[in-house]
Amino acid sequence: MIFFVCTMEVNGLGSSFLQNIFFCFPQRKENHSEFSFLGGQSLLGVFFFCSWIKACQSFIGWYFFSTQIQVIEDDKANKGSEPFTTGVRGQAPPLVTTKFQCMLFFFFFIYCKTVAYNMPCNSDMAKQSQVPLAAVIKPLAPLPPDETPPYLVDHGESGPIRCNRCKAYMCPYMQFIEGGRRFQCGFCSCVTEVPPHYFQHLDHTGKRVDCYDRPELSMGSYEFMATVDYCKNNKIPQPPAFIFLIDVSYNAVKNGMVGIVCQELKTLLDYLPRENPDVESNIRVGFVTYNKVLHFYNVKASLAQPQMMVVSDVADMFVPLLDGFLVNVSESRVVIESLLDQIPEMFADTRETETVFGPVIQAGLEALKAADCAGKLFVFHSSLPIAEAPGKLKNREDKKLVGTDKEKSLFQPQVSFYNTLAKECVVQGCCVDLFLFPNQYVDVATLGVVPTSTGGSIYKYTYFQASSDQERFLNDLRRDVQKPMGFDAVMRVRTSTGIRATDFFGSFYMSNTTDVELAGLDCDKTVTVEFRHDDKLSEETGALMQCAVLYTSCSGQRRLRIHNMAVNCCSQLADLYRNCETDTVINFFAKYAYRSVLSSPIKNVRDSLVNQCAQILACYRKNCASPSSAGQLILPECMKLLPVYLNCVLKSDVLQPGADISLDDRAYLRQLVSTMDVSESHVFFYPRLLPLQKLDVESISVPVAVRDSEERLSRGGVYLLENGLNIFLWVGVNAQQELLQNIFGTPAFGQIDPNMVRPLINTEKIIYIHNVNKRFLMVVKQEDKLELIFKHFLVEDKSNNGGASYVDFLCHMHKEIRQLLS
Repeated sequence: MIFFVCTMEVNGLGSSFLQNIFFCFPQRKENHSEFSFLGGQSLLGVFFFCSWIKACQSFIGWYFFSTQIQVIEDDKANKGSEPFTTGVRGQAPPLVTTKFQCMLFFFFFIYCKTVAYNMPCNSDMAKQSQVPLAAVIKPLAPLPPDETPPYLVDHGESGPIRCNRCKAYMCPYMQFIEGGRRFQCGFCSCVTEVPPHYFQHLDHTGKRVDCYDRPELSMGSYEFMATVDYCKNNKIPQPPAFIFLIDVSYNAVKNGMVGIVCQELKTLLDYLPRENPDVESNIRVGFVTYNKVLHFYNVKASLAQPQMMVVSDVADMFVPLLDGFLVNVSESRVVIESLLDQIPEMFADTRETETVFGPVIQAGLEALKAADCAGKLFVFHSSLPIAEAPGKLKNREDKKLVGTDKEKSLFQPQVSFYNTLAKECVVQGCCVDLFLFPNQYVDVATLGVVPTSTGGSIYKYTYFQASSDQERFLNDLRRDVQKPMGFDAVMRVRTSTGIRATDFFGSFYMSNTTDVELAGLDCDKTVTVEFRHDDKLSEETGALMQCAVLYTSCSGQRRLRIHNMAVNCCSQLADLYRNCETDTVINFFAKYAYRSVLSSPIKNVRDSLVNQCAQILACYRKNCASPSSAGQLILPECMKLLPVYLNCVLKSDVLQPGADISLDDRAYLRQLVSTMDVSESHVFFYPRLLPLQKLDVESISVPVAVRDSEERLSRGGVYLLENGLNIFLWVGVNAQQELLQNIFGTPAFGQIDPNMVRPLINTEKIIYIHNVNKRFLMVVKQEDKLELIFKHFLVEDKSNNGGASYVDFLCHMHKEIRQLLS
């Protein structure tokens, strides 16, 4: 049952308690497209009703407020059992929380999610509804084990077939005419001659007889082999390189990071990315260590021992050697292992505390330039770069600015040096991944400029301790090194006439208004695209989108990955609201808001989000809902979770920080969310809370999640909460002895050690749940001081930093909608 707050007439308070409960029951409309609640019209009634709800929700809340979980479970039941047929224009897929199988077209929905699968026909309708028109695209998304990778199409020296005018690539939406001698572009309607080698006859329906033999004519996603014309300087690219740059200052050595990295690389280098698991990786590797100066290493296979070359002039960085710096792992195996054994010993007694950072990236960039190849830099860094060098920073942490108009400056880089450096990296195809191990402020907002501009990633391990954080770090490092990725990538989104891509969100660089440039593009990165009307759309033809990504594979091949999508167009608001996807709306809202904090006061950003959400729901109430009392809160079926999710975004640490959240953490989270896909942002803002006491060892299914509220926690239970970054194991004081024995190896609550690195999880199903997210696990005992951290993630409750509870926010949202309607 779904509950939404309603107003109540003052005179209604005099009726019996049972009448009041009946009075507040949600009413599902006969057309199954909206939810509403009965209620009066007075604003005073809102106050009385909310007070009444808070007083009695302890025993009726389970009935009224089971919104988020119920919607997810209903979607699994309704859409998870039947195959989902793609290729049907405008059809909305299941929720991101539902596992499903696809039929017919390629599994395109794993690559792209749109806010609405019914797009407004004109800009006036879009402006009236305030529903954002956006798509979240994950070009190299990993596939489920039972899915076939995109087919690779090779047209030889002539290259891919394209429209003469808009340059869209051949796809299922091209219409062949004149017996197959020409085709009409589905995007711009231009007619183009079919090359002789690509000609094929048409059948009686107007389709080519080889339609289903060609992936580009029958599938939503596929790849083309690119010709030399698509290569930089018309030269076939060299295989990419990985360069590992390790901070060997005092802090990095003392906390154990240097030793752990060197030890792990000895085995990890055997698992560099490759397209064929039976073939050795083509990626070459190089090594640099640094503090105030940089140390380059010659690991040429012919050497008996590695050679160190020191560059102390960090103001004018250069690479002191070419031959022997970037090497093949198998050829230089002995020398590399000798180097990795020696590095921790060489710097074990260092007392150097100052570090540089800008010259470190410059060094990797210059090495890739000298080798004439693209690649990735893995930078392991520990402290604020205060040594005299380009990119030197100062400590500007000032919490007095939080909540003021100057707060936005804390999210902006403090020097322009790194913006310029990032541009140079993108031109070369130099992607940067940054692993941070800070014990104090390091200015993530500035250090993160190069990673977030080059398609890289940032990992942060505050107060790193080898005993507790090593496993988490190594899991991140292993996945980061091994995951599939492309290099030197350029992405362009083409659309049919009537709409165009106008704004982009993510980790990339743009030198013009159309091309998204990524020095590196891995399987986790998303690019969010916002569309706007520049003309009217037709309900008959719908709207088309094509995402084309040109990139270099890890083997050095230049390729084009193509994703195509068609959505319906509508002239009625009801049709627009019928096929919206709330998870994608929230993903877009969060990215838009997190970028806005760079230029606007946070209060303005928060108010803007609330106002747009209220306008979306008010427009539906006014134009689409069945006639009813003005005091009812009526929400579209597909957006009934919009208020609860939006409240989670508003309460997030970036937009409403608590006193204990650092500026670095806020900058880190802001940059992290910018590349999240829809499933990741879903669990990040509304964590998954699993009751392990309901675990059925004999069943193959995990427990049904419960609402993120303290009321859902039983003193006799054990709950696992995870948000994609952290895992918490909350233990009730009266938890079952058998359950405690299985998890912790002891039946007594008092003997549980909250500081244990990993519980002794003997139940196979719990092992499965834990391994789904190999992140940091924190054991939290009920009534322990750590419980305050755990409760921060119970997002339906009122937060300590002033964030509203779900009930309070619904009351506020209802008031905002009523004011718009009046």
